[in-house]
Amino acid sequence: MADSQSNNTWKCMVMVFVVLICAVDVLSAQIRYSVTEEMEQGAVIGNIAEDLGLNIATLSGRKGRLVADYTKRYLEADLENGFLLANDRIDRDKLCGPITTCVLSFQIVFETSPEMYRGEVEILDINDNSPSFPESVILLQMGEFIAPGSRFPLESALDPDMGTNTVSVYNISPNEHFVLNVAIAVDGTKIVELSLEKPLDRERQSSFQLMLMATDGGSPPRSGTARILITVLDSNDNAPAFDSKAYEASLIENSPRGTLVVSVHATDPDEGSNAEVTYTFSNRVSPKIQELFSLDPRTGEIRVQGIIDYEGASSYSLDVQAVDNGLPAIAGHSKVSIKVIDVNDNAPEIKVTVVSSMVPEDAAPGTVTALVNVIDRDSGKNGEVHCEIHKNVPFKLQSSSRGRYKVITSDMLDRETTPLYNIAILARDSASPPRSTNKTIQITVSDINDNAPRFARPMDTVYVMENNAPGASIFAVTAFDPDQGQNSYVTYSFTDNLIQDLRLSNYLNLNSMNGTFYALRSFDYERVKNFQIQVQVRDAGVPPLSSSATLNVIILDQNDNAPVIVSPSAQSGSAGVEVVPQSAGQGYLVTKIIATDADSGQNARLLYQVLKATDPSLFVVGLPSGEIRTAREILEQDSTTQTLVILVKDNGQPSLSSTATIHFSILGNVTEIFSESSNLVTNMTNMSLI
Repeated sequence: MADSQSNNTWKCMVMVFVVLICAVDVLSAQIRYSVTEEMEQGAVIGNIAEDLGLNIATLSGRKGRLVADYTKRYLEADLENGFLLANDRIDRDKLCGPITTCVLSFQIVFETSPEMYRGEVEILDINDNSPSFPESVILLQMGEFIAPGSRFPLESALDPDMGTNTVSVYNISPNEHFVLNVAIAVDGTKIVELSLEKPLDRERQSSFQLMLMATDGGSPPRSGTARILITVLDSNDNAPAFDSKAYEASLIENSPRGTLVVSVHATDPDEGSNAEVTYTFSNRVSPKIQELFSLDPRTGEIRVQGIIDYEGASSYSLDVQAVDNGLPAIAGHSKVSIKVIDVNDNAPEIKVTVVSSMVPEDAAPGTVTALVNVIDRDSGKNGEVHCEIHKNVPFKLQSSSRGRYKVITSDMLDRETTPLYNIAILARDSASPPRSTNKTIQITVSDINDNAPRFARPMDTVYVMENNAPGASIFAVTAFDPDQGQNSYVTYSFTDNLIQDLRLSNYLNLNSMNGTFYALRSFDYERVKNFQIQVQVRDAGVPPLSSSATLNVIILDQNDNAPVIVSPSAQSGSAGVEVVPQSAGQGYLVTKIIATDADSGQNARLLYQVLKATDPSLFVVGLPSGEIRTAREILEQDSTTQTLVILVKDNGQPSLSSTATIHFSILGNVTEIFSESSNLVTNMTNMSLI
């Protein structure tokens, strides 16, 4: 029930105007409220969500917030329920002074959306101030011979309210000698004068006491009063008269002290001291204005004595009086209107409200990042401002209203290329020469997972020595992800293919964090000479991205196999006899040693040599071929039984070897040689055992 009453209350107090504009695919809207001043803190001004056609979830879910140009935070947005609230008591008279229309502007922006809503709250005046006079008692002196029709300026009442709530009527208490004359000046102010209607006679009445009342136009009206005490004096009966009832002058702002503004002049038809006049400002000229202008009491020259600022006031109205030296003194009055001419003495001011200092790199063109308000306090061409952003950044200004811009993205962003932008905004007025202002805003580009990790070498070959120690690291792969944070964290894995009859995981283990491969067992070159690994790397983004690399693993041979003698083959475990005809000449091929080595390369290259012989001069063996031949002709005195021990060694480091022992029988008149395979006994041992 309380909520219902509250809603009805603010609905009665607030007028709402909503205008929606669609442009550049970004929704822009303006909402306007009108409320009376003096609303209490926390009072509801309007329902933003309802008036813009938005739901509460949209306001809070998109991280909406209220931004405003004014220093004091008069407004607050409760985005949990969509209400616009008065954050403080609003006194229109203090906030806007004499300005006719008092408006508080605000904007609703979202961190996660390019949408922006502009709004205004017009503060309407209420009649909360009574008129008051600067002095509660006004003292006047009048000579008894002063002519009927003479007028005496009175100080106007002050009322900080506006419109109909300001002073509208002046009244004076009933009497037979004086009436009030009220005129409207050029600047709209009311000039109040007391006019003498009936001649005075000091001998009959030497003083008067009147009540002056000022009433405003409010409903109900308010009023203020001041007493007028008039003393009637003798003699001097002519008031000084100015050459003009009103003077007009123009003055360039920032004119130096001592600059002549205008000269006023008054004459008095009396003679002697009664005709001598002294110029002064009337009491209606405020002390602040008297600090800006001086009036020479003898010459009537009005000169500059303070700083004239067009932006402070574009015109001044001075009430001057010429007072004679009679007794009593009589004063004549005139008005001086001074128009201040603007010069280009103010550079544009740039106010920036950052919507989001961090923009995701996948933000669509047109995303709002900041709001810019440009103000130039000069007028005319001096106050016309052009605003721009340098062309070398993917951002641009979009005008939303006079002097208001949105900084939006103009192109796609790439954090990996440019993670940070310093956006320089230039505001320049249209004067000649122009004045300008620069302001820089900093926008950080936040990362999204738009880059797959990349291997340094997507196709590579690694070499591993056989007989490696199990558990040792044998090689590593490296991948790099240019993204940031979690998106750059990578893990490694491999496809568990078969190597002959075993899974690859039986041979290798991979550290998934750093890409290092460890051997689980020793490789045997004679069993596996090479294999291929498919390695994958995956980042930790959502969703994750991955890539792969192919590793060709080559097993390097070690000299771990001794030569094996294949022919002549061993038989029955005893040394065989090889028959050699006594008639064999030099170079006769007796037999050939054939051996193999399971290693490769230099490790399998075999050399043959005679290790031991009955007669070293009788037989030789071919170093690379293993052929055993006679070194000379066989002599009759040579022993008919010869023994050779042949060494077969490889070219590895260190070298491995085997030996074969062959017995030769030298026979005369041999026409047939027995088969080698039936007479050879081969004894294979390692050289270290000989």
